[in-house]
Amino acid sequence: MSLRSDRAAVITGGAGFIGSNLADALLGRGERVIIYDNLSRPGTEKNLKWLVARYPKLVETEVADVRDAERLRRVVRRAHTVYHLAAQVAVTSSVTDPSHDFEVNAGGTLNVLEAARLAGHQPAVLFTSTNKVYGELAGVPISLNGRRYLFEDNRPGITEQQALDFHSPYGCSKGAADQYVRDFARIYDLPTCVFRMSCIYGPRQFGTEDQGWVAHFVISALSGRPITVYGDGRQVRDILYVDDLIDAMLRSVEAARSAPGRIYNVGGGHENAVSLLEVLELLEAILGRAVERRFAAWRPGDQRIYVSDIGKIGRELDWRPRVTKEEGLRRLIDWIRENATVVLPARASRAEQLSA
Repeated sequence: MSLRSDRAAVITGGAGFIGSNLADALLGRGERVIIYDNLSRPGTEKNLKWLVARYPKLVETEVADVRDAERLRRVVRRAHTVYHLAAQVAVTSSVTDPSHDFEVNAGGTLNVLEAARLAGHQPAVLFTSTNKVYGELAGVPISLNGRRYLFEDNRPGITEQQALDFHSPYGCSKGAADQYVRDFARIYDLPTCVFRMSCIYGPRQFGTEDQGWVAHFVISALSGRPITVYGDGRQVRDILYVDDLIDAMLRSVEAARSAPGRIYNVGGGHENAVSLLEVLELLEAILGRAVERRFAAWRPGDQRIYVSDIGKIGRELDWRPRVTKEEGLRRLIDWIRENATVVLPARASRAEQLSA
């Protein structure tokens, strides 16, 4: 594997929430980074402007789509590592337009893999998959206990041995991509790694109801807007602060080169598992006031509980989350307040700046 100085880290979706934080970490270490992003998601242009202003000599931008195979191949020829983060990210959008979802997630990932295979120097590929590849966790006993769902057998979380069971077009497209990444390591010896991620949150996340729910909750709470909770609010997720995810990503690249085809469940683990209702309660405690909420029907494929068993990634990469859910929420609130004019709705920005 060549790490020639004229090669760069390529981040597809590099202007997104996770991508911009990853780029900042790499650029801060003096690495050259190519941001490959079509800038279709709200907030990406703001993130890109921020990166370019911070690192004008190290960052390069390619405004393009992962469905453009030829453009992607030209860029990946220059890569020592490809962090493939670009995706259609919402279950609801996948239900509305499954063809688009498939073209971006499955087709786009195959384009990335083919670009890496044909590059001639075996760049490492890290792919961000999702816990949705496990579907509704068939066969895992679950019970309701007060404010949250629990695993009846007291397991610490879901391991990588859990059977794949794709639900929703989004789960199918990401699951297909997940397996393509694994197979390109087996068939072509491409150094790859798959992260089956839980709920990631942190600064530079312009969350919505469809994706980035922790940031969406915080933005809505600070804006004084009611929050719609789908389901009963007792569903549990292991939330992971983005800085901890970036640490795991950086550790995973060398592991992919030494042992291609690794797959890890990546999340906050049982220590950072929290129900939606508990997140709202934490927000109320931090803000010192009530947060209005409404309830709506369950959405397709929504898991009652998902907690990552992070034992494997902990053992193999010597990694563990360091930011607690309480500390992470406080950091996110502080970042949104500091960037109120950019993040919050116009009517809320001035009021929030005054109360910060």
